[in-house]
Amino acid sequence: MLKPVRFVPRKTKLPFSGLRKYAFALSALMVLGSFLSVGFIGLNFGIDFRGGIVIEIRTEGPADISQIRADLGGLSLGEVSIQEFGDPQEVLIRVQRQEGAEREQIAAIDTIKSQLGDSVEYRRTEFVGPTVGAELIEAGIWAVVLALLSILVYVWFRFEWQFSVAAIAALSHDVITTIGLFALIQHEFNLATVAAVLTIAGYSINDTVVIFDRVRENLRRYKTMELADLLDVSSNETLSRTVMTSGTTLLALIAIYAFGGPVLADFALALIWGIVVGTYSTLFVAVPLLLYTGVRRGGDEEQDESGLQMPEYERTDR
Repeated sequence: MLKPVRFVPRKTKLPFSGLRKYAFALSALMVLGSFLSVGFIGLNFGIDFRGGIVIEIRTEGPADISQIRADLGGLSLGEVSIQEFGDPQEVLIRVQRQEGAEREQIAAIDTIKSQLGDSVEYRRTEFVGPTVGAELIEAGIWAVVLALLSILVYVWFRFEWQFSVAAIAALSHDVITTIGLFALIQHEFNLATVAAVLTIAGYSINDTVVIFDRVRENLRRYKTMELADLLDVSSNETLSRTVMTSGTTLLALIAIYAFGGPVLADFALALIWGIVVGTYSTLFVAVPLLLYTGVRRGGDEEQDESGLQMPEYERTDR
């Protein structure tokens, strides 16, 4: 009979808290690099934020996206985004804002219609101005900030304020480094990327809450154990769940990135980075930060299981 495969050994004893100084230094460099990338390179905003032309068409049969992209790519209109919209016969075309005023935008629309011909049905033609783009940028910022504040309040009520401070620090780390990555590699930053950032925050806090639950249990269970060792015990006890959840999610995202086409590539890339850095920040940032927030032990009504021995860890530094 085949035995189940274990990707994470039982009773691991990894010294996460002992490596916290190195992890904090690495995270500080990543956050600083992200700020510098956004400040000096800037984000490559997509049409959603910069403004541009939006045309929705319907073809007689399933649309040939590749052919449409090839036809419009040679018109020298700048960035052109083409994707299915609703069903295989409906296509959404987005073209970057042209230099000039309204007349130039209308001329670009006429050029596109001339290229596509009368064989398609034009269901919607719009021009997204820079004012709307600025409003969308503001709305995206507010969405991220309000999501982080909501998570802060949730963790505060779910645990204590000490846990919420550690959680929000790790989440901010994940969000900032994701934005910094897109500034560094100059991939398009659009509404889908904002959605990915919000998804990263939700995924990361889920992982953090699982470990925080175990930390709270162990705070009541091991009243005399050194806090750094207790945090390591909690992280190691949930490590298998953390690794397997992140690993299986990454498999799906890598498939989307490789085979989902250019429309989904940036969204998948943001989530791949977010899951990797989110798992790292949970284990090496959020949990070790509890050493500095003054978490409290459980009440006297809890019984200390003194027969349980403290695991031996090879600690690098306390």
